[in-house]
Amino acid sequence: MTILFHEIVYGPVQSRRLGSSLGVNLLPYDGKLCSFDCIYCECGFNRDFRTKTKLPDRENVRAAMEDKLQQLQEMRVTLDVITFAGNGEPTMHPEFAGIIDDTLLLRDRYFPHTKVSVLSNGLHLNKREVFDAMRKVDNPILKLDSAFDDTARRIDRPNAATYSVSQQVERYRLFQGDFVLQSMFLRGSFEGRVVDNTTEEEVSAWLGLVRSLRPREVMIYTIDRETPARELEKAPLEVLQDIASRVGELGIPTTVAG
Repeated sequence: MTILFHEIVYGPVQSRRLGSSLGVNLLPYDGKLCSFDCIYCECGFNRDFRTKTKLPDRENVRAAMEDKLQQLQEMRVTLDVITFAGNGEPTMHPEFAGIIDDTLLLRDRYFPHTKVSVLSNGLHLNKREVFDAMRKVDNPILKLDSAFDDTARRIDRPNAATYSVSQQVERYRLFQGDFVLQSMFLRGSFEGRVVDNTTEEEVSAWLGLVRSLRPREVMIYTIDRETPARELEKAPLEVLQDIASRVGELGIPTTVAG
């Protein structure tokens, strides 16, 4: 079943990787807006969820977030993280940088020990305001599903004709290791072509990039919900754990969500 978020602020929900998470959706409430079109996305394919709905403006986001944080504070709810994810790529919002500034101020006022995370495909880090905003949050969580352009294009389907893994890696390198790398591992097929980024060739090349980037943490996960591409399979937990142990040998903390 496709999952779309129909509110600006939702939850808290229990995240496999982040704990008690208050979600923030900066994208349309009745559709999807993303610069990737991942074959495993729980929000479905971009073509199936087009929308003409306007994005929430900065003031609406700030008001919705303050209202929710006040409620949670009064209820004495434990909140581990405020997470920007939602129905697509959050950094596509034209007021993303200002919204991050507002969020940090509200977090400091109501839940000063709570982290702020952004799940991003990293495609928009070429915009200075996006990069600067991502540097301000506690957890910039950046996607890298393969070391090979062909595999990344097959799995993530970026809408930029100039997309390349090497270009993404150079953008990530600007964080000087102060970021979290997130990678989806899966198997199966899509449009008649094999999809498998768990092979030794794939994993070894991916590990080479991890070694080069040295992120402060790596998140390894696999499919958890129904995917729009029907012929995909979860990567076995033992495979994920083996990959994690190899990352651990590099001295980098790793979490696994199987």
